[in-house]
Amino acid sequence: MDEHEPRVSRLVIVMAALGGVVLLVGLLLWAFGGGDRQPVQREAEPPARPAAPPPVAAAPEPVPEKPVEEPAERPRARRRTPPAPKPEPEPAAPTLGELRIDSDVPGAMVFLDRKYLGETPVTVRDVEPGTHTLNLSADGYEGQSRTIEVTPGPAEVIVRFKEIRLNETLDVVHKHGVGSCEGRLVATPRGLRYETTHKNDAFSLSFDQLEIFEVDYLKKNLRVKRRDGKTWNFTTRAENADPLFVFHREVQKVRERLAAGGGAK
Repeated sequence: MDEHEPRVSRLVIVMAALGGVVLLVGLLLWAFGGGDRQPVQREAEPPARPAAPPPVAAAPEPVPEKPVEEPAERPRARRRTPPAPKPEPEPAAPTLGELRIDSDVPGAMVFLDRKYLGETPVTVRDVEPGTHTLNLSADGYEGQSRTIEVTPGPAEVIVRFKEIRLNETLDVVHKHGVGSCEGRLVATPRGLRYETTHKNDAFSLSFDQLEIFEVDYLKKNLRVKRRDGKTWNFTTRAENADPLFVFHREVQKVRERLAAGGGAK
């Protein structure tokens, strides 16, 4: 016989005994504890209330939009009108003259009232207003003389040596074979003419048409002869022949310059 069998038997017996003890205790408790008592019934719990539905969030009332206020137009800043500038005092009116003198021949010598001023172009200031004599001279050209009127303020005078200038007039008496008539001799760069109320005696000649143009101071006579044509003799009512002489001299100067082909002597 296996040695373990007695141990198992004993264990079974112990367990059986314990089981009996437990059963017995249970019967005693039932007997003394009022086995007829009704089992205590638990009070019925009130039925559970259905869960309240979650509150529906009320839609927020629309907040009325504030009307967009247009920005009030800002008052424009008033521009300050700058003070008017003080008028500058007007310069005093000039009381003396200022002359700028030039010529078509550079370096011409300039004299004003016989006072040497320099060579062209030249400017002279502080000239007293009034009548003055201006003289210019240049090598190879005839001297120029002018009478000028100076006024307060600046002015310019240009003297042209190369330009032929002639504007001479002379009141004369035209001597006929019998009697006489009066008129005026006029000389320009274009020639010589005689103006008179006697139309048959009037003439206009270019310098090329003059064959004779001469003065006799003692006889107080100016003789003009058209080439291969008529002759005119003129005198003056002046006391002497000076007017005839001056007229003849100025015309001859221009004739010589034209014959030379320009302004040179």
